[in-house]
Amino acid sequence: MSYNLLKGKKGIIFGALNVDSIAWKVALKAHEEGAEFILTNAPVALRMGELDELAKATGSDVVSADVTSMEDLENLFNKTAEKFGKIDFILHSIGMSVNVRKKIPYTESNYDFYAKGIDISAISFHRVMKIAKEKDIMNEWGSIVALSYIAAQLAIPGYNDMSDAKSLLESIARTFGYYYGLDKKVRVNTISQSPTKTTAGNGIKGFNSLYNFANSNSPLGNASSEACADYCITLFSDLTKYVTMQNLYHDGGFSKTAVTDRTMSHFEER
Repeated sequence: MSYNLLKGKKGIIFGALNVDSIAWKVALKAHEEGAEFILTNAPVALRMGELDELAKATGSDVVSADVTSMEDLENLFNKTAEKFGKIDFILHSIGMSVNVRKKIPYTESNYDFYAKGIDISAISFHRVMKIAKEKDIMNEWGSIVALSYIAAQLAIPGYNDMSDAKSLLESIARTFGYYYGLDKKVRVNTISQSPTKTTAGNGIKGFNSLYNFANSNSPLGNASSEACADYCITLFSDLTKYVTMQNLYHDGGFSKTAVTDRTMSHFEER
């Protein structure tokens, strides 16, 4: 059901790769709610993914951009401004760890890989907002959202250096959110999503066990990617105009659950 929550709004969506991507679901939902947007991803992701299919389904343009390149991002925002003038929302759904891909344990991290992961997964968020702010491309009360995970706060084996990247991502949202709100009334938030079966998620060591554990210990169960897309839409909409600098848990209650009866039953004396 559409509520026209984003009717007339324009934006940029980073990170859609294939139908399993949360960003893909956000794009479909934003289109359903009346938004127009630019789709963007790194050149290698465009070759690997299926973004043209999503572009066709949503009537969107695709602009290639490596988020570690200021030149690429300048080009992206220039093309966005040419098409839309100002915009109302940005989704940052980007995360990559070479250490995870190469199965290098956290305590044995390759620091070149570590720096690359931090740059792509977190510093890129600062880079995107810096250019957006300099170009004054966001409308007042616009909304910028990045996707995070609770490993930013808790030690979760297997999540590796992505935990550090997500911690920095959330810090950038708070600090940049202060200045962006003060200067331009633009709000900046992160969503801490449940473990989600995406291409990136499936690359994490022990992901299926992590997914099942979270699902079992969340009072409402894991939030799906479709539900996360719905939540993103509310943050892009005018219904959340005074929500900013927040890390918002979208995880079925997992983040606020210490122990459950189901977990305790495993440790009862026999």
